[in-house]
Amino acid sequence: MAKLFFNYAAMNAGKSTTLLQASFNYRETGMNTFLFTAEIDDRDERGSIQSRIGLKSSAHMFGAETDLLKVVQTANENAKINCIFVDEAQFLTANQVDQLVRIVDEYEVPVICYGLRTDFRGELFEGSARLLALADEIRELKTICRCGRKATMNLRIDQHGNAVTHGDKIEIGGNDRYTALCRKHFYDAFGR
Repeated sequence: MAKLFFNYAAMNAGKSTTLLQASFNYRETGMNTFLFTAEIDDRDERGSIQSRIGLKSSAHMFGAETDLLKVVQTANENAKINCIFVDEAQFLTANQVDQLVRIVDEYEVPVICYGLRTDFRGELFEGSARLLALADEIRELKTICRCGRKATMNLRIDQHGNAVTHGDKIEIGGNDRYTALCRKHFYDAFGR
């Protein structure tokens, strides 16, 4: 029975690395995978998923208007898809998560999503909220704060390493813009 999985973590937990390894495992056994990544994420080569440790694979880009169900239906006509992977799943819309649910339920294709749970203010992303509500299995990938505790929050920082507490919900960046912290250090940085 196919399932919808949501694997979430703070920044730098190895989400893309884990996704690419899982896709490789499927392909190594002769199965076809289909990879999605958010077109808004322009940190690396567009149309690819790249991990910090150098793993890389091409992927289909999705934007807020992309009908994932139609994309998968069309792709499945050419070659049977055995598993779908979604990187940067926090950028999915609620409607797109509903489309992924249909893929799982109607086509019996597992969908494995990887993304952030919360933004730099500690608020859920739309895609993450819908995945938390509908996923069959939810897994937390772990990373650590500078103090050694489990990091669960993503702090946006400026060019001097100071906390940014206001701004647009979405600002694409890596280690130059975000740092993963435990809840205590996250709130300390906000001046709690």
